[in-house]
Amino acid sequence: MEKFIIEKSSPLKGEITIDGAKNAVLPIIASTILTGEKCIIENAPFLKDVEIMLKILEVLGAKTSFCEKEKRIAIDCRKISNVPLPYELVKKLRASFLFAGPLLSRFGKVNIQMPGGCPIGIRPVDLHLKGFSMLGAKIKQEHGNIEIISQGVKGNNIYLDFPSVGATENIIMAAVLAEGETNISNCSVEPEIVDLAEFLNKMGAYIYGAGTDSIKIIGVPEVYGAVHSIIPDRIEAGTFMIGAVITKGDLIIKNIICDHLRPVIAKLKDMNVDVEENENSIRVHSENELINTDVKTLPFPGFPTDMQAQFMSLMAVTKGTGIINETIFENRFMHVGELNRMGADIKVESKSAIIKGVPKLTGTQVKATDLRAGAALILSALVAEGETEISDIYHIERGYCNIEEKIRKLGGKIKKTEE
Repeated sequence: MEKFIIEKSSPLKGEITIDGAKNAVLPIIASTILTGEKCIIENAPFLKDVEIMLKILEVLGAKTSFCEKEKRIAIDCRKISNVPLPYELVKKLRASFLFAGPLLSRFGKVNIQMPGGCPIGIRPVDLHLKGFSMLGAKIKQEHGNIEIISQGVKGNNIYLDFPSVGATENIIMAAVLAEGETNISNCSVEPEIVDLAEFLNKMGAYIYGAGTDSIKIIGVPEVYGAVHSIIPDRIEAGTFMIGAVITKGDLIIKNIICDHLRPVIAKLKDMNVDVEENENSIRVHSENELINTDVKTLPFPGFPTDMQAQFMSLMAVTKGTGIINETIFENRFMHVGELNRMGADIKVESKSAIIKGVPKLTGTQVKATDLRAGAALILSALVAEGETEISDIYHIERGYCNIEEKIRKLGGKIKKTEE
């Protein structure tokens, strides 16, 4: 088992370039099933989750290649077969369920187990299944196995009870080759949805309204190969923005879309942080005394739940008291216990965490309980007195490319070792 060893570091300074978005590339990988022609994905992040998604495609019979240096994935699904998806891979990440939509659209049948992923709360697939059912599919569930069968996917009007990102993506992909028109209401408006729609439209799909709460898909008989560049990862960018502030550093963060970071920028400014926006980059630094704040997680364009843990690390060493209200996942405060082990003063009451800023944190042994919790522990460790040992870092590597190398280049004292 690998772990990170981190010592209190100097302020992070310099420039960093953000990789492609994890949450955009995964559905786009799944959507390549819709065509028998070759697809090229550029600005692709080299992540564990990406590796697993490509392995699943290979089990189905696809040919894949990933050039890490060029950040380029090539996928050829011409010879895939509709076999049950391998549980040993499906259980490793929730995004594996995104194969259901394109498999249903292309073959009319899916056999898949309930997906895995970070244990941050109950994340049912009922909205996905509701959408498939509205498109004419029959659903059978037994002992964790899900079988989805359709004699021909047909367009329909679908209302989502909650603007689920995954359900929106899966329904879009299922509807691309459907007969007729599909309209999805109360759908997710995340930038990753827009990126998926842009890729599918390049393939020959007709998708309108992505980025709004109503999306129209006009079914087509077939789609084709396409080349697409993944949008920057707004969560990686936000994490390094916090890294600059918590270490009292000065970072220029490149390859970003500022509009995707509005809630993070707003909250940092509330805390008295200096944020300078440019066309494709942002500078974050602060010589001012920070002020604690309150945060409420919401679907985009609200404050992202994927930035909640990192903000908590910053709030834990900021003077005053702040409150985080988590409205998306009911079990996303597992990092609180680990931060308190480092000397933080955080109490959880129902869906809220009350954070009283402390003068300092102290290094100790902690574990990454999920992806974003692990990132939060890295941020705290960079300012904690002494040495911090973070275990279970496989969670972190699911969503951050070479994070230890990037931090070292900015002046952080971090290394990866094996137990």
